[in-house]
Amino acid sequence: MKPEAKQVTAHVGGRQIIFETGKLARQAGGAVTVRLGDSLVFGSATMGSQPREGQDFFPLSIDYEERMYAGGRIPGSFFRREGRPGTEAILVSRLTDRPIRPLFNKDMRNEVQVILYSFSADLENPLDILAINAASAAIAISDIPWGGPIGAVRVGRVNGELIVNPSFQQMDESDLDLRIAGTSDAILMVECGASEIPEDVMVQALSFGHESIKPLIEAQKELVVIAGKPKTEVELFSLDKSMVENVLARAGAEIESRLDADHTKSELNTAINALEAQVVAEVAGDNEALTSTVKEAFEEAYKHIVRNRILTRNLRPDGRKPEEIRPIWGEIGVSPRAHGSGLFTRGETQVLTLATLGTPREAQELDSLTPVDSKRYIHHYNFPPFSTGEVKFLRGQSRREIGHGALAERALVPVIPPEDVFPYTLRLVSEVLSSNGSSSMASVCGSTLALMDTGVPITAPVAGIAMGLILEGDKYAVLSDIQGIEDHLGDMDFKVAGTSKGITALQMDIKIKGITPQIMAKALQQAHSGREFILGKLLEIIAEPSHELKPHVPRITTVHVPVEKIGAIIGPGGKVIRALQEETGAKIDIQDDGTVFIAAVDRGSEQKARDRILSLIETPLVGRIYTGKVVRTTDFGAFVEILPNVDGMVHISQLDSERVNSVEDIVQVGDEITVMVTNIDDSGKIRLSRQAVLEGWTAEQAMEQDRPNRNSGPKPPSRSGGNKPGGRFGKGGDDRRNPRR
Repeated sequence: MKPEAKQVTAHVGGRQIIFETGKLARQAGGAVTVRLGDSLVFGSATMGSQPREGQDFFPLSIDYEERMYAGGRIPGSFFRREGRPGTEAILVSRLTDRPIRPLFNKDMRNEVQVILYSFSADLENPLDILAINAASAAIAISDIPWGGPIGAVRVGRVNGELIVNPSFQQMDESDLDLRIAGTSDAILMVECGASEIPEDVMVQALSFGHESIKPLIEAQKELVVIAGKPKTEVELFSLDKSMVENVLARAGAEIESRLDADHTKSELNTAINALEAQVVAEVAGDNEALTSTVKEAFEEAYKHIVRNRILTRNLRPDGRKPEEIRPIWGEIGVSPRAHGSGLFTRGETQVLTLATLGTPREAQELDSLTPVDSKRYIHHYNFPPFSTGEVKFLRGQSRREIGHGALAERALVPVIPPEDVFPYTLRLVSEVLSSNGSSSMASVCGSTLALMDTGVPITAPVAGIAMGLILEGDKYAVLSDIQGIEDHLGDMDFKVAGTSKGITALQMDIKIKGITPQIMAKALQQAHSGREFILGKLLEIIAEPSHELKPHVPRITTVHVPVEKIGAIIGPGGKVIRALQEETGAKIDIQDDGTVFIAAVDRGSEQKARDRILSLIETPLVGRIYTGKVVRTTDFGAFVEILPNVDGMVHISQLDSERVNSVEDIVQVGDEITVMVTNIDDSGKIRLSRQAVLEGWTAEQAMEQDRPNRNSGPKPPSRSGGNKPGGRFGKGGDDRRNPRR
């Protein structure tokens, strides 16, 4: 018998978001669908029945699977099925994980798995926000213990007005793309791209978004009442507080001493690890079962001391004050052959970004459930193990690397000049060479240097800074430019990038159960000051974008041709354009609107390609002079190709200033001669004169001296749309009727 589905509805921004459960995936711990318009996302949440053995952390996995059938499309891969998650799917998985994870008890060891599918995509309503709400609802109605539900919305700004859950079309007009998730009381996650939005506007948008999520939370609570399962009691693996106190008493003074000493990241880690090993040996002895407990206790003691020093003494692990930024230096032109490069170093974090410019056809093609099918600015981020002094297998880019690359890309897109100003595809790769916190924001800074070194006319330099938070009860400290230990032992990683005018990207991850808008406002204000300081350092390295591209960078120029002439440039099967590229050495890219991009390192190649393209689309005009090749001769004249696939006829009477007895006395097939167009009839037949060029006649004089009815001869043949068989030239025509003879 068909089960009865249960629905609840949330009204957000004047639109309905429908949560439904009870019909699908009934064996999952919890399963829901969330619908907005015709966009539909399925979410499931299931928990393992037993704690995972040997696990010292909470095992949560959240995966969003983008199914192309949702948009009525077949995947573009060779196998015609979805393979590894694409960048967009990975980013949605990360976006969903970040607000969900902090509300679980970290002492749980039962595995929890959340799987999300796109069931329908209407290309009007984005799926990412629906995925977060689906994950929340699925966990909320399941038997899994959790501190939710949460709600999530997108906030845009069109013509200065904030709107909630804008469509793709509205987002095209928006200068803000803010995704926010949280509980009714606090914000848990923020992800934002913006066009230099001021801090006060961002605070307004955050408050607006936080209010907008509350109906979604209430709807989920209603769903729990009508369809929720009783929560399972799970075993919690909490640490014995007395053990932490014992370790703190034993090692606290020595931890303080090591923190007070001048140190690098490696030196501090070595000293703390050695102290930990000593404490474990003393406390655990030969009891191997106690070893892991003592290690956890030492970690908690270390965390307590670091946090307490910050809150009570305003003293950070490296001796800085909360708002102080580490020393900065950088260089440009590190790579002699890359199109541009920028090295940015802040403390022990160092990133080298290298830029490559390409033609428009090298833009990345996107195969996803959004209306966007390509992008011309691409940013990749690599985090090798040597950057932290470790040894690991290289297994491709992690979710973290993909996320950091996307964040840096989002930060810089607003300052990239439009294609009609700078017609290049841009790929930037940020190589993290050394990391001690804030490497994603260092990649933003290194990329600004690389873009300016390349000569990209960015509208403004962009800098990034990572903010941290230590929160204990009512006391808190916001930290500027956090390093690794502060990220690891702190409560927040709040990344802000922007220009001197405003914010271009923002991302917040927290480990606690949310922060208030007031703390976020404080973090934004402090980040603004830090960003201004860093921007000043960047401008000391390079004050403005280079005025010239480097010699080995292809120069791209544009030619606009009539749309109906595109086929003449491409040719059958692309034959003409391939020949053009081989002949000139330039890369040629043609857009559907008739814009032709010519890319060449050598100026001569670019000019040659431009001339050839213009000749392919040129329409002959009476009075215009051309140099063309003789392609055929007859007894009454010569046929000359004046433009690609366009011929005209020079009558024998117009071959020279003197009487000509035989065409071959003047020209042979393959000769180049200069001629003037004297007539184009209604059918497109072209009449030429060499004599007009030799005599220096005007177009009017040439037309008078070479009127078609003054000469006789057979009609000229056709070559590819030029002169056609038949016409007014009589066979065997001569010059006897020419009054000049």
